[in-house]
Amino acid sequence: MTSSDELLNFVSAVSGDTFLKVEENFGDGYVRLKISEAERRQAKHDIRSAEDIIVELLRNSRDAHARRIFVACGREGDTRTLAVVDDGVGVPRAMVERVFEPRVTSKLDSMVMDQWGVHGRGMALFSIRSNAASARIAASDIHKGASVVVETDCTQLAERVDQSTWPAVERDDEGAWKVVRGPHNIVRQVVEFAVEHPGIELYFGSVTEVVATMLAAARRELDASELLFIDDLAKLPVWLRCGAASDAGELADVAEEIGLSISERTAHRVLASDIAPLVSVLDTVTHAEQPSAVTVGPDIYKDRRGLKIDQRDLSAFRADLEKAFDSIAERYYLHLKSEPKIKVGRDDIRVRFEVEKED
Repeated sequence: MTSSDELLNFVSAVSGDTFLKVEENFGDGYVRLKISEAERRQAKHDIRSAEDIIVELLRNSRDAHARRIFVACGREGDTRTLAVVDDGVGVPRAMVERVFEPRVTSKLDSMVMDQWGVHGRGMALFSIRSNAASARIAASDIHKGASVVVETDCTQLAERVDQSTWPAVERDDEGAWKVVRGPHNIVRQVVEFAVEHPGIELYFGSVTEVVATMLAAARRELDASELLFIDDLAKLPVWLRCGAASDAGELADVAEEIGLSISERTAHRVLASDIAPLVSVLDTVTHAEQPSAVTVGPDIYKDRRGLKIDQRDLSAFRADLEKAFDSIAERYYLHLKSEPKIKVGRDDIRVRFEVEKED
């Protein structure tokens, strides 16, 4: 056995997997780390708090040319959840896992230096996943935006104690808005990003508030006739998908698919406009007047749909449709894959049965 083999065996016996981390041992305590170990340590250094995570996710959306970003934030027990939905260029389906690997980036010929440092090394998502309890792209495709969901263990990754206080902003000598005071919490990072990038519509709130905001935005963006004929939500950009939901059950399902989990009961409240859409972050901190298109959720719903039917009546109608379907189901060996989908248009009501045949 050579002396180098003996050294590796000794290191392995003393330090467990230490030899897996070392590319070259120089003696006297000096080693050259393997690239994988150096990357792991860099990732641990890059993300030191939940606030760092939100900054990296917002920078990713910006660099993906997003013009709208929705940030949902919540905590249950020791679990902090951050979800960022944008209308940027999106991630190809084949890359949704690979983008979490080190040095994977779409910025081959460019990197960004901003107030938070260098961005474009292909390390942001790798660093986030290395420090978070979980990190995933819930929904995305090329030219359809993305939804990224991160969960952290607050006992393992630090965050500010005060996560409810919004910072104060003032105009500087050149008339630009700047954050002047407030705790350095998650919302402050969001506000600082908003004042730095006033051309981006940025919304921040709870999961329910973000779903309500995307629903209202989708119904402003899409004509009712377009929504009637959507048979595959994957054809829509991620941020517009909530607007294609025909009822509370479908809205809850769609929201879940893009990483925003709400109950069917909450979805009923959203559809009934009991949850007001968010005002943009910049308008909130500058106390700008709320845009009329955002404040009148019920009127938007009425104007787009023309005909409005109470949710209780729709539920009863859906039950009647299921009974009517039974009359042909047995004869043609059919089963309903899900409850009938009802779309209420301006001048019509359309029903879609998703079926499967018995083998």
